[in-house]
Amino acid sequence: MKETKVGFIGVGNMGSALAHAVSRAGYTVLLCDRDEEKARHLALELGGVASSLADIEKEADYVFLGIKPAGLSTVTDELKKALSQKTVISMLAGVSVADVSKAIGTKVIRIMPNTSVGCGEGMVLWCAEDSVIEAERVEFESIMSKCGRLDLIPESMIDAATAISGCGPAFVYMFIEALADGGVRCGIPRDKAMTYACQTLIGAAKNALVSQKQPGELKDAVCSPGGSTIEGVRALEANGMRSAVIEAVIASFEKTKELGKK
Repeated sequence: MKETKVGFIGVGNMGSALAHAVSRAGYTVLLCDRDEEKARHLALELGGVASSLADIEKEADYVFLGIKPAGLSTVTDELKKALSQKTVISMLAGVSVADVSKAIGTKVIRIMPNTSVGCGEGMVLWCAEDSVIEAERVEFESIMSKCGRLDLIPESMIDAATAISGCGPAFVYMFIEALADGGVRCGIPRDKAMTYACQTLIGAAKNALVSQKQPGELKDAVCSPGGSTIEGVRALEANGMRSAVIEAVIASFEKTKELGKK
């Protein structure tokens, strides 16, 4: 049986994280980037192959497209040729399956991952054209099997969902940093404060997923009457934490829609 090979056109932060996950799933990765040294370095790290567009055209079966959304309108004939017989996995923010398919003339699966795919704990939203057959969808899920959690959703929801899962890690990192800063202010060494903050988020998030309880219920279980935790919750509410997070998600959603129009 022919070995399935997976190409990457663009190995920036997201492309690189996905390449790590796909490599862990046992697939040979072909890595192409305008920065050839970056592609070579990543290939050496993953046991993959630094490749040209011609190599992608000849050898890859599935291709991750990681160009900038604004660059879709200037896709070169060379790139179209390289992708013409492939199933393309697009990670272009704000750009629909139909627009990518029209620009490059091939089958398209659209994904919106987050950078946590690199450590196997990502959230990947996806949708696909009707022309992507069941066998290709199954292969796609195998390719993505070491990324974390996958969720097939209607394309109409994907930009809004990305504002949570795609942009959310940055908001979470800010919270981790702030939580650790608070610990440092209270006399905890920085390295320990970071460990405590990170593990606390891991545990709380897993508990929320596994228990399927509402966050408010889980929060209430930690807050003893007149205790330290409810005092901290009061301070967060007084400083507008909920509103700030909601506004961050809305702002990210609106920006994603803008990106798709350029």
